[in-house]
Amino acid sequence: MRGKRIAKIVIALAIVAVVYGVVKDDAAKLWQDLHVKIVERPAPKKTVWLDQGISKEKLSWFYHADQGTRTFGFPFEWFMALEQPTISWMPFAKVGLFSDTAYLDRYGFIPDTVIPGKEALPIGIAKGTPMLDPTGAVWRNPRTKKEMISVGLTCAACHTGSFTYNDTAVVIDGGPALTNLFVMKQGMGISLLMTRLVPGRFDRFADRILGPDSSIDDRATLKNQLDQVLAQYKQVKNLEERVASQSILEGYGRLDALNRIGNQVFSIDLKKPENYAGSSAPVHYPRIWNTPWFDWVQYNGSIMQPMVRNAGESLGVSAELNLTDPSKGLYKSSVDVDKLFAMEQMIKGDTLPNAKTGFPGLRSPKWPADILPPVDQKLADKGAELYKTHCQECHRPPVTSEAFYDFNNKKWWRKNEAGEPILVVENIPISHIGTDPAQAADMIARTVAVPENLGIKSSSFAFALGELVEKTVNTIFDQRKPPATPAERKRFDGYMPNELRGELAYKVRPLNGIWATPPYLHNASVPTIEDLLGDPDNRPRTFYLGSREYDPVKLGYKTDPIANGFVFDTSIRGNSNRGHEFRKDFSKDKEITGVIGPALSADDRKALIEYLKTL
Repeated sequence: MRGKRIAKIVIALAIVAVVYGVVKDDAAKLWQDLHVKIVERPAPKKTVWLDQGISKEKLSWFYHADQGTRTFGFPFEWFMALEQPTISWMPFAKVGLFSDTAYLDRYGFIPDTVIPGKEALPIGIAKGTPMLDPTGAVWRNPRTKKEMISVGLTCAACHTGSFTYNDTAVVIDGGPALTNLFVMKQGMGISLLMTRLVPGRFDRFADRILGPDSSIDDRATLKNQLDQVLAQYKQVKNLEERVASQSILEGYGRLDALNRIGNQVFSIDLKKPENYAGSSAPVHYPRIWNTPWFDWVQYNGSIMQPMVRNAGESLGVSAELNLTDPSKGLYKSSVDVDKLFAMEQMIKGDTLPNAKTGFPGLRSPKWPADILPPVDQKLADKGAELYKTHCQECHRPPVTSEAFYDFNNKKWWRKNEAGEPILVVENIPISHIGTDPAQAADMIARTVAVPENLGIKSSSFAFALGELVEKTVNTIFDQRKPPATPAERKRFDGYMPNELRGELAYKVRPLNGIWATPPYLHNASVPTIEDLLGDPDNRPRTFYLGSREYDPVKLGYKTDPIANGFVFDTSIRGNSNRGHEFRKDFSKDKEITGVIGPALSADDRKALIEYLKTL
């Protein structure tokens, strides 16, 4: 008997081994697909906002101003009812809500406590207006038949930064966020799938949406709506997998924004899978203070007009846009141009730049000496001379200096159509600066297929996108009663034309507030300013992103290993950390690609860093 029992055990183990051998790869892929890797950070003891020239009331509005986006593809009511994509080993066990502030903070979304005691979504998430369902009909609650409300991201989601030091969190308005949007969408897709399949989840979800006394038919309709959303998520997942070989992971604090905008409008909205491109050139979220006063924006200096920039961003995070059904009006969109204009004006301010008060509107942050170690002014004075020698030629004099506001210098300043001074932002050829070319090169190389009835003349991605956004905005203006006047349109456009360009170059801008905007270079490939100024061969080849802990000596986030953090690998195309280098072989007489100045001693780097804290 004992022998037979042992034989059965051996046979059973053999079967398990065979089955494991067959399904292990599928199981590993399933685990990878269902496992969301997000960091856990200790909660700060307090959070502070620096004075950047905008009132708390205006900031509170800005954080949640609805731009017409429907980023997640389902209503606000669903967003508040979904549970976290956590696998529980106890059947029917309850888990936390996806909308829990502490949970969303793990994706990088900053809790909004700017007005103490006021209930608010995390910074950058907005409750909107009635939205359409996947069939194009008004989305309604299956039980009450009431219209359901959209939820989406605002520009504050990507352009509000934060760092922590000694248990204090400091919010940097207009600074680069540390969000991980791709993983957030992945988490939402898994949450939706679990709501559909995991026992108990759908019932709890239905109770929150419909109420506990809803009918079987109401729940069946809700389940059908859920299936439609899951089908959309699966469609995008399939597209992502198709271009995976062209893509690199974005991680915390980065997004391939231009390619993702293109994918949304030219592939998803246009229903053309062949237009979907890989995320081959993620960039660091740029700081946005003073940008309304620049003549060109984007890292590659490719877009001029503020409205095209901002409306394009709204379309990229899934504002509704009709490009396929002429009977419903081509270019009809949910983009809210009034909110976009108001947000731009808040950042711009209501006076002109001048030597006495500097740039108006949202100002760059000042080094908080009550939180971070105070500036060594004697050392900073030495650094100021080094700045003039090594930095000022490209980055201009500090914006606090009278020399910066030399409006007679036509190389530095021009005027818009309203006669306002606009800063001329120089594009530096990649052949000189030597930084990773992917963002500029891939935008130039990308083409899109567009049907003739849309009236878009160019197949070049950048120029086609500019045309598409302009037509969308003009359609919105035309649908007003009465239609917007030419003068009103110019005002909303920031008195700037819709000019675009594609160059193998990256723009250079003033360095005010640079200390608060890690990581560095356009692709976030250098973690600290110390690394940027030092020996380029010693720049970290790999490092972790995800921690908000600030290093006030090196100026950057701490990059120690962190559980579920993003490992940044600079050996990958699009992630290179070369360029903008200070090296021994620098020569004024012989240009070397990527070398912009002589090697800096440790003492000179310390002095220059100390000065940069004062900008």
